[in-house]
Amino acid sequence: MPTDATTEPNVRQAVPFFLVASMDASLRYYVDGLGFEMTNRWDDDGKLRWCWLQQDGAALMLQEPKREGRDSWVPEGKVGIGVSIYFICRDALALYRAFIARGIKPRQPFVGNGMWVTSLTDPDGYQLHFESPTEVPEETEYGDEPRIG
Repeated sequence: MPTDATTEPNVRQAVPFFLVASMDASLRYYVDGLGFEMTNRWDDDGKLRWCWLQQDGAALMLQEPKREGRDSWVPEGKVGIGVSIYFICRDALALYRAFIARGIKPRQPFVGNGMWVTSLTDPDGYQLHFESPTEVPEETEYGDEPRIG
């Protein structure tokens, strides 16, 4: 594989692909609640089946499979159980406050591994973690942080 330093990187982004039980419920959560924007979509027989969601430099894809017929799939449980996605942010605390203002209830932020971390679970069980660097001491919880000046 060539390693020419003047060559533009070939792999530029990894985008999570989530199967969802209800596209409507997922769009309410991700677009209305978390502030993502739908930038691409695929409709099949008049029904939205797949979409690309974007927020700043992060993206994810959602797809609601057909429940019967060709290419159908019915999950046995919540499809997101055991899947975690970490979004590295400039200011996770600002996102925490924005989520609450939109009616979403994330877990209270805390400091872990030198990062503010706030987490949520979407309607299908996917774990979403939003993190940003900080100099606040480990295990500090939001609201208890010392003033760094």
